[in-house]
Amino acid sequence: MRIGIVGSGIVGLTAAAGLLRDGHEVTVFERSDTLTTTGASLSLFGNAFDAFEFLGIRDEVADVCSDQAAKMPAGQRNPAGKWLMKIRPGTVPSIRTVYRVALHERLVELVGADKFRLGAQAEVDPSGAPRITVGSETHEFDLVIAADGIGSRARSALGLDPGLRYAGYTAWRGITDTPVDFGGQSGETWGRGKIIGIFPLRNGQVYWYGTENTPAGGYNHDEKQYVLGAFAGWHDPIRHCIENTSNVLRHDVYDIANPLRRFHKHRTVLMGDAAHAMMPNLGQGACQGIEDAATLVALIRGTTAGDPEGSDSSGLDAALNRYSKVRFRRVTPLIYLSRYAGNTAQAEGPITSRLRDLVMRLTPGKMVGILSSPYHRWASPK
Repeated sequence: MRIGIVGSGIVGLTAAAGLLRDGHEVTVFERSDTLTTTGASLSLFGNAFDAFEFLGIRDEVADVCSDQAAKMPAGQRNPAGKWLMKIRPGTVPSIRTVYRVALHERLVELVGADKFRLGAQAEVDPSGAPRITVGSETHEFDLVIAADGIGSRARSALGLDPGLRYAGYTAWRGITDTPVDFGGQSGETWGRGKIIGIFPLRNGQVYWYGTENTPAGGYNHDEKQYVLGAFAGWHDPIRHCIENTSNVLRHDVYDIANPLRRFHKHRTVLMGDAAHAMMPNLGQGACQGIEDAATLVALIRGTTAGDPEGSDSSGLDAALNRYSKVRFRRVTPLIYLSRYAGNTAQAEGPITSRLRDLVMRLTPGKMVGILSSPYHRWASPK
C-alpha cells in the first residue's frame, strides 16, 4: 500500500520503519526543513521493546539505550534524601533510558533519507480520505497516518479534538554536559508541589527533570537559575546535575482533556500524542505511541486497500476499526492512571503531602513491579 505519514517524531518514524519492512511504500511529511529534534531523554519499558521486536528493529534501538536504571536502586525520596519507597534493582527489569536525539537519529537511519518530504506543512483531508495536501499539491494514498503530536492539527481537522487539559504544573528537563556520580541510585524526589527525577544514560551523563505547581504560560529570564533556586537545599546530587547542564528546557504539561472514542476517521489514523496525550508520570507516553505503530502494522498486514473512496469491510477498513477498538481499550485506563499519579506526586498541601509520603512508606517497593507489569508487556493483536 501507499502510506503517507504526517510527522517525523519518534512515533511516526517507528511506524514508517515497520511499514517499510512490510513492503509498503511510505512517504513521511515533516514541516521542518531539517530532520532534527529537541528534547532530553525518554524512559522505555518492555512493552515498547516488545513492539520494536515485532517490527524487526529491537536490536537497532537497544543499541542506543541504557539499561543501567534497571540494575540500581530506585524509588521516591524526600528532599533530605530519605527513602519514601525504595525499589530494589530488577523490580522493573525492562526499563531503558535513551537520549531522545540518539533514538530519533537511529530511526531516521532505519527509514532512509529518501522517504522524507521536508519543509512540508501537510494537511489531512477533513473527511478522513487518504490524501495529504501540501500547499497547492495533493498527494493520494491508500492510508494516512497522523503522528503530529499533542497539538495535532490533524486531530482538529478530522473533528476528533476534545481539547487539552493543563495538568497544573510546569516541567524543566536537562541532560548533564558531562558524566555525574549520582551514587548508583536513580528515581524521584518528592517535595510539596514539586518533584525532581534523575536517571542514567549510557555514556555516564544524567537525565533529570523537575516539576513545580504553577500557572500555565510562565517564563523566567534564566530558567536554570530558577530551577536551582526552586530545588535549593535538596539532597545530592540534584544541585550538581542542574549546575552541570547548559541547556535547560521548560514546558507546561498537558494531557488530552477526554479520551478519544476512536483513533481514525475513514482512512486517516491518529497515533501517539495526537491520539492519546497523557501525563508523563507512568513513563508510558512514548511507549504507547510505539505500541500504536506496531498494532497498526500487525492489523493491516496481509490486507488490501480496496477502494479508498468506498468501503472495504473485509480488508483495510475492518483493520482500522479494530485498531481504534484495541487502542482505546489499552490507552484509556493509562490516561486516567497517569493523571492520578501526577496529581498524587504533585500534592502540595501540608496534610495531603504528608499523607502521600506516609502511603509511600507503607507500600512495599515490589508492588511497583507487580502493579505495573500488565502495562510493561505488549503482544500483537494478530
